[in-house]
Amino acid sequence: MNAIDELTESFSRLPGIGIKSAGRLVNHLLRADRLWVERFSRQIGELQTKIRACSVCGSWTEKDPCPICSDAGRDRSVICVVEQPQDVATINESGEFRGLFHVLGGVIAPLDGIGPEQLRIKPLLERLKNGSVNEVIVATNPTVEGDTTALYLQRMISVLGVSVTRLASGLPVGGDLEYADRLTLARSFRGRTKL
Repeated sequence: MNAIDELTESFSRLPGIGIKSAGRLVNHLLRADRLWVERFSRQIGELQTKIRACSVCGSWTEKDPCPICSDAGRDRSVICVVEQPQDVATINESGEFRGLFHVLGGVIAPLDGIGPEQLRIKPLLERLKNGSVNEVIVATNPTVEGDTTALYLQRMISVLGVSVTRLASGLPVGGDLEYADRLTLARSFRGRTKL
């Protein structure tokens, strides 16, 4: 196996990158400016030493606590619970949510050996005990595991007197009914709002 094949194989292990896309990336790097490739290589090499999980919310950060947890202008009475650190960036970039976040690090998936103990649920409950949080928005993915996790969190949090809500799910804006699956339609009907 030569250097091209080795790098192609490494790139193909990234999510969403097949062997053909990996080959295109390698060929692009071979044609790219050498200084840029060296900088890119250095950035990848330093990534795991520069970035760590925020000690408060669990999101990726260079500074601990992260900029979101440190922002005094955010609404500290609401915490949005997400599965992974990249979900924080997705929701934050929408500009619709100005509260705090909490990253679970996954979802409850018994078939994969992941129970509540493997997730960051205990730190979430600790954050809620001081009484300053009024609402927890559960923003796990609308999957069986995401729903299971949401129900578990609702049971654990409701005893603390904190309101637990779930992100609405259903038909996307601009979507056609004929292409919607049964589960999406069912969720759309259950989560309908008054006009």
